[in-house]
Amino acid sequence: MFKNNLPRRFVISIPMTMSEKLILAVPKGRILKELAPLLDACDITPEDAFYDDSSRKLQFSTNHDNLDIIRVRAFDVATFVAYGGAHLGVVGSDALEEFSYDELYAPVDLGIGKCRLSVAMPKKDAQEEEKSRHSHIRIATKYPSLTARYYERAGIQAECIKLNGAMEIAPALGLCRRIVDLVSTGGTLKANGLVEVETILEVSSKLIVNRSTMKTQPEIIEKWVEAFRLSVDKQLKAA
Repeated sequence: MFKNNLPRRFVISIPMTMSEKLILAVPKGRILKELAPLLDACDITPEDAFYDDSSRKLQFSTNHDNLDIIRVRAFDVATFVAYGGAHLGVVGSDALEEFSYDELYAPVDLGIGKCRLSVAMPKKDAQEEEKSRHSHIRIATKYPSLTARYYERAGIQAECIKLNGAMEIAPALGLCRRIVDLVSTGGTLKANGLVEVETILEVSSKLIVNRSTMKTQPEIIEKWVEAFRLSVDKQLKAA
């Protein structure tokens, strides 16, 4: 976790000859609060409405005339960048692994949003069975592709039920015996009678870039990538 002792800003000088404005996609919620010091260290100052949770705006100007920020759902960041709606973005490695977009390049681990993607199940069930006994299992998850690939490597067919929330209640309602979800402290699992049994992925947020943009506007993209990289390195040294 980064401390609030921010490094000196890395001031970016971007040529103003571009006809197309760069779009940086960032996720709403907790990660956005962790990202704020890095944006500041990179000399990116969004308009005031950007940090206003009551604002209905989705696209925001910055102190750079040729850089706007869009604020979207975490999972949508990867899609916006992969399909060219945004040129850069900040997204968790969980989303990158789930979608596996070829058009995304992730040059910088930002060191924020750290958690893990884990398998969990009711405590009693976890004590009574072993994964190796099953050739087919049913799992509730927001990550069907990633989960299916994980169990396929173990020779197990995973029937994944796609849920976008309230995963922890699924076993109690008989929907499945296992869930795959993000875990930080484990408090929500414990409150619903579940325990972690496997860790699929250690998660952190990455800076991502659209590969086509990297090819067509390399100088500008590389400057922003380097600004984020230097800011992360500076904060790690100050931690």
